[in-house]
Amino acid sequence: MTSQAIRTGNQIARPTLELAPEYDRVIVLLYLTLICLGLVMVASASIGIADQQNHDPFYYAKRQFLRILLSFALMWFACKIPLEFWKKSGMLLMLGSILLLALVLLPGVGHTVNGSTRWLNFGLFTFQVSEVAKLFLVIYLSGYLIRRSNEVQTNTMGFIKPMLILAMASGLLLMEPDFGAAAVLLMTGLGLMFLGGVRFGQFILFVAGTLGIMGLLAVSSPYRLARITSFIDPWADPFNSGFQLTQSLIAIGSGGWFGSGLGGSIQKLFYLPEAHTDFMFAIFAEEMGFVGQVGLISLFALFAWRCFGIAKLALQKQQAFGAYLAYGVGLLITLQAVINIGVNMGALPTKGLTLPFISYGGNSILSMSFAVGLVLRVYYECQSGDSARVARKRAAVRA
Repeated sequence: MTSQAIRTGNQIARPTLELAPEYDRVIVLLYLTLICLGLVMVASASIGIADQQNHDPFYYAKRQFLRILLSFALMWFACKIPLEFWKKSGMLLMLGSILLLALVLLPGVGHTVNGSTRWLNFGLFTFQVSEVAKLFLVIYLSGYLIRRSNEVQTNTMGFIKPMLILAMASGLLLMEPDFGAAAVLLMTGLGLMFLGGVRFGQFILFVAGTLGIMGLLAVSSPYRLARITSFIDPWADPFNSGFQLTQSLIAIGSGGWFGSGLGGSIQKLFYLPEAHTDFMFAIFAEEMGFVGQVGLISLFALFAWRCFGIAKLALQKQQAFGAYLAYGVGLLITLQAVINIGVNMGALPTKGLTLPFISYGGNSILSMSFAVGLVLRVYYECQSGDSARVARKRAAVRA
């Protein structure tokens, strides 16, 4: 669009085109691609179990579709809230997260499924506390790195204090038990602290200590020890402790280069438990093959790259809180995807983590969509700053 000079007496009026801030189109495109791909795969992976349990082959797909619509609304809501609100609310969100994680462990309050107490039951729906707690703690940590930046970079206590809070939250998660969520939260927190400029020696020491403690916790519980044992050699007991992993490996190996085609999976037909939730990647690999796996992993890699790019842009615009928030969301979603894929491929012990945007599950897709909305808001405010500067310059020229 070009402006044309319009003569008005002795003056020439030139219409100007004001720059309007926009949301990042790359993030939106990646999000829509992943979420639509997930809906298709939920329909494919759950068709057998949905027909058996509910006499409706697309029962889970319909529910996922409704959750996706709600996710769009939640993402839009997150886009509209100024980052200053989250920056000021970080402490309250952190305390609320700890309270909810403790509340779910109270007898008669938490809802137990398959031996894990991770949900609050509200009748019409269940609420998985860990999904929200992870995101809220990232928001808190992003604000902390702004308020205590000098202390974090120069003082040991500046590093220890937030890590004690994360350790408390992780301990509550382990009591549910939810080893996967605890690992994601700790790794995301450590990643943010590293980006915040913590001294390298302290960082390495804490990482080593964290790995040691998590290793001791893993072997101290018969439940977690059995999972680790089956992960090391699932074929030693393929019909009991190693059953889920062996079926997952069979599914991935059966996919070959190009897969069996959409809907062609055999393992989803009552062989692989939780095929439409925790082990969605295995079904995807069986139906889409190695080429499909590379494509899906590339989408998550591009998502992380774009989140980090937006974070770098926010730093350039001197919006440090937005930068840490974008870094945190990128780490949170990417680490969960890496762990889920690693579990499906037998590279990591089995954990109850969904594949972001792909697996069936309302709490996961809602919290991840809200997180995407926060990243979009970071980009929007970076663009808003540019628009304001351009408007001021043009006003000065006209004056």
